[in-house]
Amino acid sequence: MAAFTLTVNGQSHRVEASPEMPLLWVLRDRLGLTGTKFGCGQGLCGACTVHLGDAPVRSCKTRLGDVGSRHITTIEGLDPHGAHPLQKAWVELDVAQCGYCQTGQIMTAAALLAKNPHPSDADIDHALGRNACRCGTYLRIREAVHAAAGQRREVIP
Repeated sequence: MAAFTLTVNGQSHRVEASPEMPLLWVLRDRLGLTGTKFGCGQGLCGACTVHLGDAPVRSCKTRLGDVGSRHITTIEGLDPHGAHPLQKAWVELDVAQCGYCQTGQIMTAAALLAKNPHPSDADIDHALGRNACRCGTYLRIREAVHAAAGQRREVIP
């Protein structure tokens, strides 16, 4: 066990845990931030995506000891009231079906929009290509990213 000071969603937290513990379990089990989901545990599906600094990372494969002093942002920190443009677009366009992958999709899209505020379809597909959606809402996800970027387009049913 070791002591770590983490900055999560702008707040400082002291955590005692093994440096090998996945960040996902620290967020969910130690800090009670359950918006970040466990999907595959292998870093393949993207359900557990959070921001470490300004980069999207798979928290199931990110070891606590590797976080360092970088700030962590979870879906709860994107906007606690759901007013982030992506969160609003997701609701407005009724993107989610089961919804399980959506926090990872939104966090990955937020990182994309921070670097590229007006992405093309290809940019979105490339950035979100490693995030799995078992329900297959990829076209609605893409449209929601465009809507959040202010690029209103025809809604895909």
